[in-house]
Amino acid sequence: MVMTPLWDDNPFTQPIKPVVTWCLIAANVIVYFYEAGAPQAGLDRLIDTFSLTPAALHGDIAPRGSLPPLMTLITYQFFHADIGHLAGNMIFLWVFGDDIERALGRMRYLFFYLACGAVAGVVFALYDPHSSIELIGASGAIAAVVVGYLMLRPCAKITVLLGIIPLRISAYWVVGLFVLTQLWNLGAASKSEVAYWCHFGGMLAGAILFPLMKPRTVRLFECLQPQRETVLRIGPSPVPRASELDRIR
Repeated sequence: MVMTPLWDDNPFTQPIKPVVTWCLIAANVIVYFYEAGAPQAGLDRLIDTFSLTPAALHGDIAPRGSLPPLMTLITYQFFHADIGHLAGNMIFLWVFGDDIERALGRMRYLFFYLACGAVAGVVFALYDPHSSIELIGASGAIAAVVVGYLMLRPCAKITVLLGIIPLRISAYWVVGLFVLTQLWNLGAASKSEVAYWCHFGGMLAGAILFPLMKPRTVRLFECLQPQRETVLRIGPSPVPRASELDRIR
């Protein structure tokens, strides 16, 4: 049964708006509708040009479009196969992206998103370097965002749709199930149209880059750490010894 996140317990209430997340969603939507409106021949040229092809990235075949293969590590992230592919990715980005953007800051978040998507593409290409299968979709970058959210706010309450049943559960259950599903499906990657190795690469990149890129003031797994107890001393303070008085002076 599919679990779809709808919103978390902190939806866009901070003074700093998640402008980069909104722009990424808008860019993906605009590109998709441009794809949908293109004739079949034009759509084929778009996919050939902007998708990531492992064999082209490794130099086994010539690039199918005008872009250098390394550039497709970025461009493939903004194209989607159908409306369901787009909607699924954008829902996850809508729910989880704003918190990561606030934690990292706008420009650092944009770099994190694109870099993790590029790493996800590299991992996909390394899995089958001679493949001519074209990779498109933002799933790798979004997998990194989801893992970053787990490290940042594991105890946040998220409203999800389990089939048709709305539930409100902790983030570590939602993200944990997502991660386990991707790992479980790695064995069937060659038989599926879903690029699970790309998802795995994105999760790995997010787990490594998010702790490295976050500001020092941002704490990870804070809600899972034991709370420090405050001890109140009742009564007069002890008289300091002479050695302590010397240090005070």
